[in-house]
Amino acid sequence: MTSAATNRSTEEISRDWRREFAYTLGEQAYVYGFPYVYNAHLRYTWVTQDADTSMAMHSTVNHFWHGRTLFDASDQEGLTPNNDTLYSAAWVDLSEEPVILSHPDMGERYFTFELVAITSDNYDYVGKRATGSAAGDFALVGPGWDGKLPQGVRRTATAPSPWILVAGRTLVDGEHDLPAVHELQDQYRLTPLHLYGKEGATVPDRRDVLEPVDSGRDPLGQWKTLNAMLAENPPPEHHEILLKQFAEIGVGPGLDVEAQPESVKQGLIDAAAAGRPMLEQQLLSGDWAKLINGWRYPPPQMGHFGDDFVKRAAEQALFGIAANDPEEALYLVAFQDAEGETLSTGSYEMRFEAGKLPPVDAFWSLTAYDGNRNLIANPIDRYSIGDRARDLVTESDGSLIIHLRPDSPGPEREGNWLPTPTQGTWFVALRMYLPHQDAIDARWQCPPINRVG
Repeated sequence: MTSAATNRSTEEISRDWRREFAYTLGEQAYVYGFPYVYNAHLRYTWVTQDADTSMAMHSTVNHFWHGRTLFDASDQEGLTPNNDTLYSAAWVDLSEEPVILSHPDMGERYFTFELVAITSDNYDYVGKRATGSAAGDFALVGPGWDGKLPQGVRRTATAPSPWILVAGRTLVDGEHDLPAVHELQDQYRLTPLHLYGKEGATVPDRRDVLEPVDSGRDPLGQWKTLNAMLAENPPPEHHEILLKQFAEIGVGPGLDVEAQPESVKQGLIDAAAAGRPMLEQQLLSGDWAKLINGWRYPPPQMGHFGDDFVKRAAEQALFGIAANDPEEALYLVAFQDAEGETLSTGSYEMRFEAGKLPPVDAFWSLTAYDGNRNLIANPIDRYSIGDRARDLVTESDGSLIIHLRPDSPGPEREGNWLPTPTQGTWFVALRMYLPHQDAIDARWQCPPINRVG
């Protein structure tokens, strides 16, 4: 073998090694950075584009978007929305100064504002449980700010990132209740500190947010977006050793993946292509949950998985942008029936025994979704069922049967019917708002879903 041949072989091995290293390390970097990239796309879409429907979330920076109607099957964004509350959402920039979140007296109505870091982790709440129902002004404070707040303004926890998402929910007791909720929403305010208390001051419209690189045109687009987002929202100091490893393949705050060797870039392209399906499979696997009667009970870390990067990416960001802390709202999810079979075309029932309905201080509801995490079109336009339904029928022994099927169970049972698809797989989510501790600890167990036809 000639020396030239030996050198070529060594070069080929070197290129393969670099590509494989970039791929394996790149998969870890993809999981770590998924919430940054996912939220970059959501933020850019919501902030810069005028929506063509009232339910497509859109608002400029530091301004609320308010849902004015409840979500239904026409909304196809795959966000696993609830059908019990009106959402109020805002992307908030805390890089220069605090922003004051204000709400009126909410009376007995359930409401919450989930404060979410760019990583999809919750870091605090404003709402009925966390801060009470009385009218109030609450300072949203970014990293490093240590100034003085106006009298009467309550400081929330310091945000771990300069950019945050405020995810508000306000309970709606049916269509007749919408005007009352609209009136409350119109009084929700986000005011930068320098404008707070100034009569007649208006918050300017801003659309200048980081534009994600289109991965359809640039196969390295997700990595370029991640590097820019990490520069804009610096990771915590204790991630330094991890980021040093990622830097070896050009991934990190402000780094340039284009400067990497071709073999490394190809490994990163491969890693990005494999990353999203991997997270989808993680979500569907259910290994993040405690399985009881076919229902997935979330761990106590839900909503703030932090350094558990796989769950942070899949169970929080991918599944629903963010997830409530269990103390605020406990979400149980079922993809299978009592026999472990995937929920699909057919008829099913759930039976809550007398005195064993979901234990909550606010309310509970059961919602069905198709395989794309959207609400299911049905002839009676019903997307959820729960304790606020006025026409539920109980059995003679006090038990409550929920019928999950594509067709009506009959006029006398239609109030207990939650429609499911005529074809294909589906799943259900049981939401419990302000759940009791025995539900959080899984001492209260949700009954299984039984196939009956």
